[in-house]
Amino acid sequence: MNKNDIIPQYEIVRQNYTSSEKILLGEIRENLVDLAISSGKNFQASEDKLLKDIKDFIILRLNETNHNIHITKEYLDNLSHKFLRDINGYGEIDPLIQDDELEEIMIIGTDKPIFVYHRKYGMMKTNIKFSDEKEIRELIDTIARQINRRIDQETPILDGRLIDGSRINATIPPVSADGPSLTIRKFKRDPLTIIDLIKSKTLSVELAAFFWLCIDGLGVKSANAIISGGTSSGKTTTLNALSAFINPKERIITIEDTLELQIPHEHVIRMETRPANVENKGELTMNDLVKNSLRQRPDRIIVGEVRGDEAITLFTALNTGHSGFGTLHSNDARETITRLTNPPMSVPEIMIQAIDFIIMQNRIYTSTGVSFRRISEVAEVVGMEEGTVQLNKIFQWNPEKDIIENVSVTSQTLTQIAKLSGYSMTQLYHEIDNRKLVLRHMINQNIHSVSDVNAVLEMYYKDPQKVLNKIILNR
Repeated sequence: MNKNDIIPQYEIVRQNYTSSEKILLGEIRENLVDLAISSGKNFQASEDKLLKDIKDFIILRLNETNHNIHITKEYLDNLSHKFLRDINGYGEIDPLIQDDELEEIMIIGTDKPIFVYHRKYGMMKTNIKFSDEKEIRELIDTIARQINRRIDQETPILDGRLIDGSRINATIPPVSADGPSLTIRKFKRDPLTIIDLIKSKTLSVELAAFFWLCIDGLGVKSANAIISGGTSSGKTTTLNALSAFINPKERIITIEDTLELQIPHEHVIRMETRPANVENKGELTMNDLVKNSLRQRPDRIIVGEVRGDEAITLFTALNTGHSGFGTLHSNDARETITRLTNPPMSVPEIMIQAIDFIIMQNRIYTSTGVSFRRISEVAEVVGMEEGTVQLNKIFQWNPEKDIIENVSVTSQTLTQIAKLSGYSMTQLYHEIDNRKLVLRHMINQNIHSVSDVNAVLEMYYKDPQKVLNKIILNR
């Protein structure tokens, strides 16, 4: 990995095959259907069986050509595993798919390097190129088959997700004039938690503890929020992390175009839209799924991305006692309101008051090419005045100090929680301090995995005083 170039180079060791091995691999690819039939099940789901079939096929061919005389068991095993990675994986780009430090993989055409976006080093150029357009098409077709979608001249755009949850977008001519393209947005195998986001300064301990209390709502008023920002600003990651603050007793329903959310709870129903089939039938829209979710007794409705007429259904639900989250593309809190209240969403302004917070998140780019994410603003919806939705900014990112500052004296949401719970504001601020103590304890003890963070949060919900006492004793 050379980091000194203008665009750092990402080097991978490519599979080197002899000419006879390449021919053998080609024959195995052509016989994949026979191999699948012989296995009696989906060959992708039975890796051991596929490996055995590959090995048997190699032995058969070597026996036919009398090339098996000097073949060792080690060579046979190594070649079989190499072929398996090529066939059952994603060929040339399989090492990129397996690298958990990559956020994005970008194939832009033939005789051009594949680009990747590295979590630490930013945009990088790999040493992989596709010299034949047919190879890219074969890769795209393989992915399309895996996700039961099609891409052809009639439908030249493919949007979906891989088995591991990575989001993919592919295009072919005439949409992409220079040939097929493929973009894969990868997600970490172990999703980032609220502790990871605090460590990376996406948000502060104070803001996290404030969100924790408001999202939990002490069981009397659960805050609703829209997380807004640009493409790849980290909205989904933040939504995942904040959802850990939802009380484990609650029933959560998520609704997405492409499954990306990884809600760290046991009682979750995940729903995904479905495009129309070749006969233009069977489509399930976001609005269909939001309407259906209301019949499933949800405590929380989480919409992966609000952008169409499902917004009115969602806000109707929020105005009738349900709680929810969603993400939306916009540049600031006021623009979020404008987008919600204008076509194609067209939510009546009076309904916007069902939202408590608009959380703005930005991707900040630097001259080095490496970017970072920050919650830049938290605005509270505080009512209507002369037909205009009123916003109260309560937290704001200070770019000079790179800190998120509390810029408001009071929060309407906290006031409502105090009124409904019977607690005083002083008691609520004390509770926020207690939760800051728990979050700092996890940071200091390097507790940051999804399971470990959830275990601490669940213990706090069961017996907060016991958790606090344990933290104080361990100081």
